[in-house]
Amino acid sequence: MTDFGTTTLPYCSFTADDLDGPRVGVGVGEGVLDLTGLAPALLPDLAPLFAAGTLDALLATDRETWSVVRTALLEHVSGSPEVRDASGVELRLPFTVADYVDFYASRHHATNVGRIFRPDGEPLTPNWNHLPIGYHGRAGTVVVSGTPVRRPSGQVRSAAGTISFGPSARLDIEAEVGFVVGTGTALGESVPIGRAEDHLFGVCLVNDWSARDIQAWEYVPLGPFLGKSFATSVSAWIVPWEALADARIDPPRPEADLQDYLLPAGHGLDLELEVAVNGTVVARPPFRTMGWTPAQMLAHLTVNGASLRPGDLFASGTVSGPERDQVGSLLELTWNGTEPLRLDDGSERGFLRDGDRVVIAAVARTHDGRTLPLGEVEGIVA
Repeated sequence: MTDFGTTTLPYCSFTADDLDGPRVGVGVGEGVLDLTGLAPALLPDLAPLFAAGTLDALLATDRETWSVVRTALLEHVSGSPEVRDASGVELRLPFTVADYVDFYASRHHATNVGRIFRPDGEPLTPNWNHLPIGYHGRAGTVVVSGTPVRRPSGQVRSAAGTISFGPSARLDIEAEVGFVVGTGTALGESVPIGRAEDHLFGVCLVNDWSARDIQAWEYVPLGPFLGKSFATSVSAWIVPWEALADARIDPPRPEADLQDYLLPAGHGLDLELEVAVNGTVVARPPFRTMGWTPAQMLAHLTVNGASLRPGDLFASGTVSGPERDQVGSLLELTWNGTEPLRLDDGSERGFLRDGDRVVIAAVARTHDGRTLPLGEVEGIVA
C-alpha cells in the first residue's frame, strides 16, 4: 500500500468481508477511509453519490461538487479519522470506463519508435508537431491493477515475409499517465483549453500493454488493433486533478505554429514514473518532458464535436525522456530486443516472459519540494 499522506486523498472502490457490497474509499496514509459509510454524516446532501460504491455518480456531477467533497475530506482527515487497514480490502476498478483513447504525446518516445522502425527515414512524422496523435482503444479491456494479463495471440510477419498465427513473442509495456473525465458534453460541443479543468476529474497510472510483433504487421494503414486491445491496466487510485495544482508546470515549447484551438497550451505536470520488472527498476520516465498537455489532448479529442461521457479515459501514450534510462517501454530500453536488459536476478529480457511482474509507480513534485505519491499499477503476465 502506498502512503498517500493526508493531502493527496485519492479515490478508490473497494470491498471487504465485513461489508455488504462495494464502497467508495479514500486513501489516507496507508489506510482506506470508507467514504460511502462516512458520507451520510460528512456530506449528507451528497451521500447518494457514493451509495453504489463506485465513482460513477460523482464523475457525472461538476467541478464545484468535486471541490466541495475534497474540501470536506481535507477538513475531516485533519483530525484522527478511522481508516481501514488496506491489506484487508480488495480494490476494484473505481469507475465504469465509457470510452478509452490513447495518445502519443511524448516527442522522445515517438522519435525513438521512428528510429527503430524507420531507420532510413525521418523518425518523427510531420503531423506529430501539429496535433496530439491518438487512437480509440477498447474500454471493455481496461482492467484494474493486479489483474493478470494473458499473452495475446495474433498474426505476425517474419523478416522473410511469411505469415503465421500464434502467441506474441514481443509482449511489451507502455508506462503512461491516464486522465479521467467527469462532466460530459453534448454531441457537437467542443472543450476549449480554458475549460478543460471543468471536465478533468483526476489522474491514474496506466500500463497500456503492447504486442509489438502483432502490432507491427497490422497497424498500416488504420493503426493499432489486436496488438493493443487485449488489456490496458490502470491503477486502483484516482488522484483528484485539484490535488495536483502545485505540481503544474509550463510544458516544452512547441516546434511548430499551432492552430488556435491548441493555444495557450495549458499546464504540464511534474511527475516522475518508475518502472520495475520483477523488482528491478529499469527506468524513471519524466512526464514533464511530454510534448502535449492534458488540456491540449482533450481539446483535440473534442474539436470535431465528439461528445464526452462521465468515465471517459484518455491516456498520454508512453512517457519517455531524453535518456536511455528514462524511457517507458521495453521496445526503447532494449532497442527492439537487440540490447537485452539484465535484471537483478541475472536474467535478461528483450521483451516480457510469462510470469513477469511489472509495476509502474509515480510521484508528483510540487513547487515547494514536496512529493505526492500517485500509487502504482501492477500486472503479471499470465
